[in-house]
Amino acid sequence: MWSYIVTALIGALVGATELASRYRDRPAVLVAAPTAWLYALLNAAAAMLALLIVNSAGWNFGATDDTTITVLRIMAASLSAMAVFRSSFLTVRLGDTDVAVGPATLLTTLLGIADRSVDRRRAADRTVTVTKIMAGVSFERSRLALPTFVLTLMQNVQPAEQHDLGVAVEALSVSRMSDTQKAYALGLLLMNIAGPAVVAAAVAALRKEIGPDAVVPVADRPM
Repeated sequence: MWSYIVTALIGALVGATELASRYRDRPAVLVAAPTAWLYALLNAAAAMLALLIVNSAGWNFGATDDTTITVLRIMAASLSAMAVFRSSFLTVRLGDTDVAVGPATLLTTLLGIADRSVDRRRAADRTVTVTKIMAGVSFERSRLALPTFVLTLMQNVQPAEQHDLGVAVEALSVSRMSDTQKAYALGLLLMNIAGPAVVAAAVAALRKEIGPDAVVPVADRPM
């Protein structure tokens, strides 16, 4: 029985880790999302089913010791459940969209539901947080300095994430929104990567350069 409990815990941990990676700034919000629990339980159930199949087949993977056999079966069940449950049997093209058919479709659907559920719960809080953090911040003065400072503070942000952030900031810079709206959007982008605490600390450190009382260098002043 303990082998099924361990396998279920591993499966649930895999699902929870996958969800937490999508909300790195505040993974704790997942606790209040029922769909997040369902996603973790579904991963646990898949791992337990895989272990049942392995036990029924009597696979021992060449081992003779009972403890070793049990550990190997748990590992095999956990890994196979992760792979099978995230696979697609075929891809169907509907119009201009390729739709995967298989267990991965269910997981993708649940992830989408969990994302929307968490987003609805966080939207109001994030609005209040970002307006407080970015109050008085000039987008034009902060669009280069603030992202660079935050990314340097974080140290381990992947190059792909840095590139995506740069593209998003560039898109903001050419948009027709007001400077304040752009500043709030920049704050949200940075919060997605670093979380509100880091962004707030970075803004506080750079306030004299990017805030309303910032001294504009002579070279940057309009003629």
